[in-house]
Amino acid sequence: MSTTSHQIGWKTAVAIVVSNMIGTGIFTTLGFQLVDVTNTYSIFLLWMIGGVLALFGAFCYAELGSHFKGNGGDFIYLKETYHPLLGYLVSWISLIIGFSSPVALAALAMSQYLSAFDFTFGTWFSIVVIFLVALSLSFSLKASSRFHNFFTFIKVAFIIVLIILGVVLSEPQIGNSLSFTDSWKDEMMLPAFATSLVFVTYSYTGWNSASYIAGEIKDVQKNLPKALIVGTVFVTVCYILINYIMLKHAPIHQLEGKEDVMREAANNMLGHSFGKIVNVFIALQLVATISGYLWVGSRLTQAFAKENRLWKSLSVNNKKGIPVRAIFAHAVIATLIILTGSFKEIFVYTSFILQLFATLAISTVFFLKKSQRKIFKSNVFYVFPTVFMLFSSYILYFTFVHNPKESLIGLGIVALGIVLYLIDKKLSKN
Repeated sequence: MSTTSHQIGWKTAVAIVVSNMIGTGIFTTLGFQLVDVTNTYSIFLLWMIGGVLALFGAFCYAELGSHFKGNGGDFIYLKETYHPLLGYLVSWISLIIGFSSPVALAALAMSQYLSAFDFTFGTWFSIVVIFLVALSLSFSLKASSRFHNFFTFIKVAFIIVLIILGVVLSEPQIGNSLSFTDSWKDEMMLPAFATSLVFVTYSYTGWNSASYIAGEIKDVQKNLPKALIVGTVFVTVCYILINYIMLKHAPIHQLEGKEDVMREAANNMLGHSFGKIVNVFIALQLVATISGYLWVGSRLTQAFAKENRLWKSLSVNNKKGIPVRAIFAHAVIATLIILTGSFKEIFVYTSFILQLFATLAISTVFFLKKSQRKIFKSNVFYVFPTVFMLFSSYILYFTFVHNPKESLIGLGIVALGIVLYLIDKKLSKN
């Protein structure tokens, strides 16, 4: 059990949730959504559904995190509830996809945003950033907290200032993308609406992050639910307002099909110089995203490594109690992902597999008896996992139908995990 000096408060836990959630997704996906879904109500509805699903998921994880003590999150839930194979697979997926892929995507996005300065920041820049952040998290929990909280503060302050400016400033002469008509009722029925939810749910990935480090949170029964709920509600409100200001400050033809949608809107708000400043701050806030995923992912990998012979070396702490080997393992895997895949391909297979395993993890709450629940005593609680799993199945179906190649890549990584599980079991017996 961690000592008090090696534990974090609810505010740092909220910072981890916020920094894991707010990253590449919100600043890159609106342009893809606007190709088929153009009604403003439809866009708001997409992000509200994503927020509700994340919040319902957070309620479930708060209950699970209070019941299953210690670090590990999904690994413990699936291993204890179903079978060690599922615990092994979710940890394997977290090592390869769950935490390493978002680190890779955030680092690639940093390079792209900084290219506004007419200088090409290539893949090597992304890789160097990842290893510098990994190094900063390797000294002590106190130093990690300060580093992480500093960049999360930049992230939150930047977003609040951006939202205030976007709401207060007048619409540009070139026009806007706001459309408040009844067409949202038809757009809701489009396959493109479901496909857009894939991007949205990825943008909300991280709502469960504090549950992975439950063993490092003071007074976990009180502070874990608070961190998950406060973080998720804050991010949902921010996401809706950020989409509003992007729609308000740029016409559809400027945003449609583009990744750097916020730069387009920022250029129209206060000119190209302001657009470049916005790009710098988007890049800086992605440092907190990288930090959050490396921090949380390393703890999950450590919990996994302690119980499996093949990965035993990744369970070692340094003198300050930091799982340094696990942190750098994620950094190395993120580097390999950057060198072998395209941005969109990584984005889609990551979203698909994370959604699949989040659904499996959420299903474990149905095995908790009423007497074992510590936060939600009423049976109304079952509405949360039911709604989450229904929407999740809907999203997974459309992702597989419209992106079979990427979905199969994700499933192939799962299949490799099954092979490794069998090897691991054989090694353990020997």
